[in-house]
Order: sequence, then structure tokens, then C-alpha cells
Amino acid sequence: MPLLTIHHKTEYRYNRPVAFGEHRIMLRPRDGHDLRVLDSQLDISPTPMSLRWIHDVFGNSVAIATFDERADTLTFDWHVTVEHNPVEEFALTPDDPAFFYPFVYDDEEFPDLVQYITPQYADPNDEIAEWARGFLDEDSPSPTFKILSGITHGIREQFKYRKRHEPGTQHPLDTLQSGTGTCRDYALFMIEALRHLGFAARFVSGYIFVPEDIEEHHVGGGSTHAWVQVYLPSAGWIEFDPTNGIVGTRDLIRVAVARDPRQAIPLYGVYIGPGDAFEAMDVNIKVVSDDQDSDQEMEAEVL
Repeated sequence: MPLLTIHHKTEYRYNRPVAFGEHRIMLRPRDGHDLRVLDSQLDISPTPMSLRWIHDVFGNSVAIATFDERADTLTFDWHVTVEHNPVEEFALTPDDPAFFYPFVYDDEEFPDLVQYITPQYADPNDEIAEWARGFLDEDSPSPTFKILSGITHGIREQFKYRKRHEPGTQHPLDTLQSGTGTCRDYALFMIEALRHLGFAARFVSGYIFVPEDIEEHHVGGGSTHAWVQVYLPSAGWIEFDPTNGIVGTRDLIRVAVARDPRQAIPLYGVYIGPGDAFEAMDVNIKVVSDDQDSDQEMEAEVL
């Protein structure tokens, strides 16, 4: 049972003391049969007036901090150790209802999945839909796993990964037309492509652990990461990482799931003061295996 330790530190710097509004912190991994939080500590400076934890509409753990003092720096320092038990790559049998595409979602489940099946972004000329249909066999039905695996690896092979420091996620059409994007852009594009095919898909935010022996094959290590979950009858929610071509939870540490990336921002808040008071934001993230030496730690800025 591998143990992974995550250190995520974010520091905001200002050229004069400012006041702070409410900050929402979404950094705690989601417990489950494949991931268990063993220890966690969140240190915030200056100390917030109040800190409370809630579950949002998707069941993600969110800490909400409020402040009553001014400062020229605001720091969030998060340490967490998790027990990570990656689920083996899923395999459907011909008896499973989703073995072949197209398939039909159960009447009892469909009302809860419809928000994840409905495309959320405009595709006026069907460019995204046409791209997605390119992974279907001409002779229907198509094996579902072949479609999902093909799209996962297709994005990785056809698009060029690049870090983009602008906030937010670009429109899926921009990703398709430019052929470039970050992990968040890849994930959103894959979600919209799958929704055009009738799959229930949602956004996942978290971290990726990159073992030293495969470091050259993975990107996104040392920073917040994003990928996709697809719901299949009898198989449930399955992870697909189009940035690295990963199927399943291997090396992926799930923190939040959402219908749209805007609902899974790791850290969000405001300061109260002059517009020119803000100087910089520094983010440092390390994901370390307890089985590895500290010199294998990785650092990077958040995308």
C-alpha cells in the first residue's frame, strides 16, 4: 500500500498591508476505496478569524477561511499523507451493458447523470463532435473501451502540451483549433468530446505522482493536475488522463470532481486594497513517495 506525501504551499505577496476577503481552499484528497487520507495539516498565515469545512454540491471537501487582520503576505501551507491503492485498468466483458457503444444508461441513473452528458460549451459547426466521431468504428457497434482509450491517447498524440499561466481554462474549440493546451484544457476538451457522443463525463482536479523511472514520459508532475472521469454502467466512474495517456487511478491523487473546471479551483479568494498592491503569487508543490529519497521530490508552478 504505497504512501504518498503532498506538500502544497501558496504565498500571495503585496507591496503594502491589505485586508482579505473569504478564501475557499479545495486541497483535501477525496477518501475512497482506492485513496485514504492518513494525516493532514493546513497552516494559514495570518491566522484566519475562522476556518470551517463544508462539502460542496459534488461532495468535495472545502475549507472556508475568513480574516480580520491586514498583512502584506498571505500563506496557505498544506501537508497531507495518503494511502494510495491504484485500481487496476478496468476491463468490460461482453456481458456488461456498456461493452459496446452506443449503450443506454439506466432509467434510475440517467436523471443524476444528465448534467454530465449535456455539452456545456458551444460547438456551432460541430467541430468537436466531428473530431469525437472520428474514433467510432464505421461498422457499429464499437467496443466502448476502444473509443475511450482512443480518445485519451488521441489527445495526447495530436495536441501539444504547454504551460499557460493565464487563469482559467480555454474554450474547447480553442484547444482543438490551436492544437495546444494545459492538462485542464485537455481534460475539458475530452469531456466535451465525450458528451457529444452521449457519455457522462466530469472534470477531476488533483495531483499526479511521477516516479523517477517514468519521469520523461509524464508531464504535469509537481503541479496541480487535471483529468477526466467517465461513468459506465456496471463499471462506475473510471479515470482517464489525456495528458499522460493514463487509464485508471495509477499515480493520480483525486482531490475534487465537478461538472466544469470553474467549480474545482484549488484556492480562490480576494484581497481588499488598491489594485496595484498585489505583487506576486508563488506556488510550490511536492509529491513524494515514502519509499523514495527526498532528492526525487519534484517542484513546479501551478498551471
